[in-house]
Amino acid sequence: MSGLAGCTLLGGGGGGGETITIAATIPESGQFSSLGAAVKRGYELGVAMMDEALDQDVELIMQDDESDPEVVRQNLTQITSNNEVDMIWGSFSSLLVTAGSAFAEGQGIPFIGAFFAYEAPHRNEGYEWTYSPFPKSRDVARSTAGLLDLIPEGERPSNVGLWEPNSGWGEEQADYWEQTLTDAGYDVVLRETFSLGNQDFSTLISQSESANVEALLSTPTPPGGITAVNQMQENNWSPDVLKFVRAADPTAWWSALGESGAYACMCPGWVPGLTGGGNEAMWSAYEEEYGLEDGELIRTPVGGAYNVAQTALQAIEGSDSTDAGALQETLRSTEFETVIGSFGFEDNGLPSEGDLTAPTGQWWEGNQHTVYPDVDGRGAIDFQYPIPPWSER
Repeated sequence: MSGLAGCTLLGGGGGGGETITIAATIPESGQFSSLGAAVKRGYELGVAMMDEALDQDVELIMQDDESDPEVVRQNLTQITSNNEVDMIWGSFSSLLVTAGSAFAEGQGIPFIGAFFAYEAPHRNEGYEWTYSPFPKSRDVARSTAGLLDLIPEGERPSNVGLWEPNSGWGEEQADYWEQTLTDAGYDVVLRETFSLGNQDFSTLISQSESANVEALLSTPTPPGGITAVNQMQENNWSPDVLKFVRAADPTAWWSALGESGAYACMCPGWVPGLTGGGNEAMWSAYEEEYGLEDGELIRTPVGGAYNVAQTALQAIEGSDSTDAGALQETLRSTEFETVIGSFGFEDNGLPSEGDLTAPTGQWWEGNQHTVYPDVDGRGAIDFQYPIPPWSER
């Protein structure tokens, strides 16, 4: 199996009909580069899994999109111009996935993308070819309420603070959090916006301390989230619960912060601890292909990417051909079973309402572990609460 950026991965499968060709971009450089390697591994494992299951060769053409939506479009233009592409797989983050999706919509090519919680494009852009097997903003909000409900009632935080990036998804997720948690009886005592790329969180930290924020929720980029935690430590403040969706997804979180990054929660779509849906096979394939150090767990983007391949495989298996229309019909009508759960799709490509539980992970002793829902797979632990003061770590 090749791991080179921009290369072609060609399966050695069963010698059936014509090759199934899949185009993909991943962020091997730029602001999301700390996640690109894990996404690539998930896609590589997924192609190997597809190749074993299908009586056709599977060709995955991947290129580095540099964490830039314009490069996503350029890469996909180049790949589809030179190849008969049957399907496109997405990159990482709403910023990059929506760029790939827009390209696929214009070309009439089925597009499957994870790492993309933003719901508005599904509702507003007239999606016909985009399908996202991934928890969405509404699911992240429900998962947050479920996480907080794990805490005994007498110890449970009541004051919630929202740091809202000035982006479409930032606003959408903050709206869902505010509505869901208010309905559940929590008090949203702070909701303040900041610019993506912001390097000074001191005002937000001061405002959070003044408002007695006990549970802090946000969707910053990985560099932004790491900077924010460093500045929390410098200002000797932290909440009792910290959930930074996307920022705490990559290994760069622990590499940069070490124990200062412990207790942080995230909603990355897949977390070690989940069972069923092919999880056991994915773990076995990962260990055989890449190996794991003693105590090391699979990184979360691997599972999200592998789930894309599982969705693609089941769509292909359920279609009479790889014709775009046939795949589209199967994607709209099939109940899928993957490492992140069971789900169907609405016509606009959203997972059907209520099908997916967004698992919450937590950084602990150098790994991300499932803490919600209550599961018992490899990597699941009890929710570690509250975050102790800096002086007691």
